[in-house]
Amino acid sequence: MKTKMVLLCGIPSESPISKVKDALMETDAQVVVFNQRHFENTEIDWKFVNGVPKGKLYMSNCSYDLSSFKSVYSRFMSENNLPEMEGKDEKTKARCKMLHESLFEWLEVTNAKVVNRHSNMYSNSSKPYQAQIIKRYGLKTPPTLITNNPKAVLAFNAAHKSIIYKSISGIRSIVKEFDPTDTERLNKIKYCPVQFQARLSGFDVRVHVIGKEVIATKILTTGVDYRYARKDGGETELEPFKISDAIKNACVNVSAALKLDFSGIDLRFTDNGDVYCFEVNPMPGYSYYESNTGQKISKVLAKYLVA
Repeated sequence: MKTKMVLLCGIPSESPISKVKDALMETDAQVVVFNQRHFENTEIDWKFVNGVPKGKLYMSNCSYDLSSFKSVYSRFMSENNLPEMEGKDEKTKARCKMLHESLFEWLEVTNAKVVNRHSNMYSNSSKPYQAQIIKRYGLKTPPTLITNNPKAVLAFNAAHKSIIYKSISGIRSIVKEFDPTDTERLNKIKYCPVQFQARLSGFDVRVHVIGKEVIATKILTTGVDYRYARKDGGETELEPFKISDAIKNACVNVSAALKLDFSGIDLRFTDNGDVYCFEVNPMPGYSYYESNTGQKISKVLAKYLVA
């Protein structure tokens, strides 16, 4: 008999959800999935009783006592981007928004293990804030300039010979190398500060931290941003990688400092042996790394959810 209940929130067909679901099915846990696309058939009703959140989650013809969930894996997409929202009337849109807000609020206060609470993921909205935490625990960060001053960018480029630029926020951006043609567009940054960093030679390592477990993946690529190298006609290869205990501990400590049960930390191992940290992803798309290396990240995550 399966006595532990785990709630998965998001889009079931998305591989990070589907892979951890398959891994959980091999454990003693009962898996419940909240499919955001079925929001019209879902309700949540909860309140505090003697300081404890109590209530039920209703989906289709089933109901679940919220206190029965041992853990939750939260991988929501914005409800505004759900295909089912297209063409809906304002009443339906408002109901969808209220459902998600109530779920998010419950996730913040439940006694269940939540991977990850939304309030703890906000650090990704500010790369400068993350950089302060990263350096506090012994990891280096690349020489960085955040500015809306074109002259400062040109001086930074001259000092470091080769630089890249990317978003300061948590919104995904494609990392690009600064080249002479970008000089013509520099005046545009007056209206939106941009993050520039020295381009470091070496190879990338993605470190997934789950609790105190660490899984590292080496990335060799011909592109500036390995995620998009193939799109640009380049190549990217991934393989399991062993990192030192010192780097492991630093990654675990950074993730813990950001209050993340599960994180994806992006490192660069330079040609001269230094290790730099770019950022910490609070909702890592781990399935890309698992599919390309065979590393059982989903099983480690499932084990953490039922522990």
